[in-house]
Amino acid sequence: MYRVCNTAERDIGMLYYMTDRDGTGGRLKKSAEDFIVTEVSDKPPVIEDGKFTIAEITTKNWETNRLIRLLARAMRISRERIGFAGTKDKRAITTQLMSFECDPSRLNEVTFNDITIGSYYKSNRPIRMGDLKGNRFSITVRDIESDISACSETVKQSVDEIVQTGGFPNYFGVQRFGTSRPVTHIVGEKIVRGDIKGAVDTYLFHPSENEGEEVTNARDALRRCNGSYTTEIFEVMPKIMGFEKVLVEHLIRKPDDYIGAISEMPSNLQMMFTHAYQSYLYNLMLSKRMEKELPLNVPIVGDTVIPMDINGVPDHDGPVTVTSKNIKLVERQVQKNRAAIAITVFGSDGMFSEGEMGEIERKIISEANLTKDDFIVPGLAHCSAKGNWREILCPVHDLTTKFNDDSYELSFFLTKGNYATCLMREFLKAEMTRY
Repeated sequence: MYRVCNTAERDIGMLYYMTDRDGTGGRLKKSAEDFIVTEVSDKPPVIEDGKFTIAEITTKNWETNRLIRLLARAMRISRERIGFAGTKDKRAITTQLMSFECDPSRLNEVTFNDITIGSYYKSNRPIRMGDLKGNRFSITVRDIESDISACSETVKQSVDEIVQTGGFPNYFGVQRFGTSRPVTHIVGEKIVRGDIKGAVDTYLFHPSENEGEEVTNARDALRRCNGSYTTEIFEVMPKIMGFEKVLVEHLIRKPDDYIGAISEMPSNLQMMFTHAYQSYLYNLMLSKRMEKELPLNVPIVGDTVIPMDINGVPDHDGPVTVTSKNIKLVERQVQKNRAAIAITVFGSDGMFSEGEMGEIERKIISEANLTKDDFIVPGLAHCSAKGNWREILCPVHDLTTKFNDDSYELSFFLTKGNYATCLMREFLKAEMTRY
């Protein structure tokens, strides 16, 4: 029923496609202009004497954590005084709101290339993680592997299937794990299992064929240090290894203090390690549901269903278990997009579905030899994770297509927390390095 994925996406738990046809091939993000993301935000109110400056920031080819670090340095404020609603793709043109706990005049200190500061105002509330409704995308696919006539037919058939189903499999996409070096979940697993040194070593040493020679050589040199880091090794690490340098700088000052080293990293990156491992486990669970040919858009007994508000935002605090008594009512709510089927993002709360989906969830956690207590990480509060539910089907809004002589374009809106690349993979079916 579902098409098997044979690319490196299998390593992050993405084992199937929903659409059962050959893809168009091609490449996303051949240039930043091919991947345009505009955040649709919940804007804080205008307060003339507010302590926060709210500004619209447009960037080109900027990874979010690196952007925040350099903005903080340029404005001479702590990075913790900069707020944003969600991380964005690096190789893209992105527009989003950010908050700065400082006077607006500090924005004049920002003179980096490919960063534009638009309109700004003052408010009494900062931008917080999750303060967005979603993102609007305009994506161009280049280097397609078939003529445009065959390509357009493939795209149109896939669009029809996605529309008929009500969305696409809501995997956590490759950006969650690292596009060029998908290692974040491996670091997270070591943290969850209490191997903090192993987590640091993995982040420093784990190689990738997609990195340049300078970075590869630096990772080899770090490995040879065998934990005895020096100022000399720090100085030869390239600037692009900014977060690795944070770890090494701490370990030079405090050898063997691996918990302290991770604590020096940005809080949102610390959270991302554990969240990425949770995401990997979730991806496996969703793949197993697809392998068993269970529906994505029709609930079965034992499923967990999450109510949706009028804007399509899920209420994860109000999960409902599907039973033989309520299944007809729940089916209607799902059909009307007032509810969505979800599976666990397993954490210290230890939530599971019932029925066949519950068996899948419990088996994957059992085979990984995990308990809910593993997700409480002593000494690293930001790496602890309660868990949650995640919808297994992601609706697509305002989906339009355009075909050119040698490329095609898709425009659409996704609610927050969902990945455009997980929609695009249904069309391309290419190696994830092409995303």
